[in-house]
Amino acid sequence: MAESDPTTLVSTEWLADHLKSPDLRILDASWYLPEEARDPKAEYEAAHIPGARFFDIDEIADLRSELPHMAPPVEKFMSRMRAMGVGDGHQVVVYDGAGLLSAARVWWLFRLMGHKDVAVLDGGFPKWLAEGRPVEDMPPVIHDRHMTVRRQAQMIKDVTQVAAAAKLGDHEIVDARSPGRFRGEEPEPREGLRAGHIPGSKNVHYRDLLNEDGTMKPVPELRAIFERAGVDLTRPVITTCGSGVTACILALALERMGHRNHSVYDGSWAEWGMYNDLKVATGDA
Repeated sequence: MAESDPTTLVSTEWLADHLKSPDLRILDASWYLPEEARDPKAEYEAAHIPGARFFDIDEIADLRSELPHMAPPVEKFMSRMRAMGVGDGHQVVVYDGAGLLSAARVWWLFRLMGHKDVAVLDGGFPKWLAEGRPVEDMPPVIHDRHMTVRRQAQMIKDVTQVAAAAKLGDHEIVDARSPGRFRGEEPEPREGLRAGHIPGSKNVHYRDLLNEDGTMKPVPELRAIFERAGVDLTRPVITTCGSGVTACILALALERMGHRNHSVYDGSWAEWGMYNDLKVATGDA
């Protein structure tokens, strides 16, 4: 079991011990691909960790973009968090119904907005339930709380910046998708996208970073997985995936490993795979 750190990852035991803390805010950030046919909001309403609020990744996003769940404008993030009673001085813990999937995206969003007192629940809701810990179906009582935001622009990359990084070779670009999708051997879940990967990128499938119970592997194992994939951890890293969700699991792992110079390509393959003027590599090249 990974050691609890309230800026990256905390255990179910840690959360149970802090459940009644007045400055704790718990967020259910469950999100699933359409083919999973799961309704995260309905599941939240049926049962959630006591006091948890529901964080809708697809709504707390930049809805002006045609790309899915892009990072929201600062003002929108601030207003949504205020309405959820999440603000300055709060320790935030994010979990999801898959174990460790979309919660990392919300952890990264808080970091992008300049908040460091935020952690992912290791093993998420499945582990919490498996241990027989309490749940409720009541909505929490919300009190407005101001949130100060200082957006960390270095933590996010757009397509132009990633194209430049791929051309110059001055960053490690690490793709969290499955090896089959990375090599262009499996179809993309979103229609109209080419198959393959950003030229020069390396492949670290996010699932390789997790144990069978959805918890994250210990730091030495994480480091070994990145190194086996050919990632030079002395260099700045840009993480990417299908639509910017599992790339954040890689970001969380890098942060756990003490690697501070990392950013997420927010558009990820949903954007890169769409533009025919951007080069695509296939196979292991």
